[in-house]
Amino acid sequence: MSIHVEISPDKAVAGKAGALHGARLIREAIACRGVANIIVATGASQFEMLKVLVNEDLPWEKITAFHLDEYIGVPVTHPASFRGYLWERFHRLLPRPLRGFHYVDGEGDPQAEVRRLDAIIREHPIDVCFAGIGENAHLAFNDPPADFDTEAAYLVVNLDEACRRQQLGEGWFATLEEVPTQAISMSIRQILKSRGIILSVPDARKAAAVQACLRGPVTNTVPASILQTHGNTTIYLDPDSASLLK
Repeated sequence: MSIHVEISPDKAVAGKAGALHGARLIREAIACRGVANIIVATGASQFEMLKVLVNEDLPWEKITAFHLDEYIGVPVTHPASFRGYLWERFHRLLPRPLRGFHYVDGEGDPQAEVRRLDAIIREHPIDVCFAGIGENAHLAFNDPPADFDTEAAYLVVNLDEACRRQQLGEGWFATLEEVPTQAISMSIRQILKSRGIILSVPDARKAAAVQACLRGPVTNTVPASILQTHGNTTIYLDPDSASLLK
């Protein structure tokens, strides 16, 4: 198995292609089972994809959404909150209410939240996971060395410095000291249970991670490399993020 690669002329085209691909998979799931379950991600890599996805003519009332990860201790009102991000760039823009949206809440007891989400997602087999990969090749907030073995659907993770510097560089925090050191993240094995995985990964700062993910060995020091073992993953790149591929 391997990851299917699509290289577009620019990040807007790449984001649109990822959104349209995901929308097609959602329609197929609804045609088959009457409902669809999806995962949506955050970060600068998802801007272009989400702009298109929210405008797709989908039966949103038949779709249940989950999100990948959230910082521990960051309030929903903080500019870096992933709950806030998804509300502003996805949830509130939909023309009709979702069947359900299960946010990750990092403000309470993290272990209780992990147990709550675990129980819910096990009743909702995922049809489409929209995601990106980090500058350190993390998948969700599973930084290297990632846990490839845990069967837990969500877990509390420690964020490495490279990950925290990425969040700073993208402008979500004013200083590195403000970036949390822990988060709640969907696990690697839970992501791999998704029937289809759509990766949107633009920008030159992701080029080394893309090369390692696609061309290197499967290793937990390059967490996203595990997607080489998934049977239905497509990565959408722009020329900058694809610049190191031969």
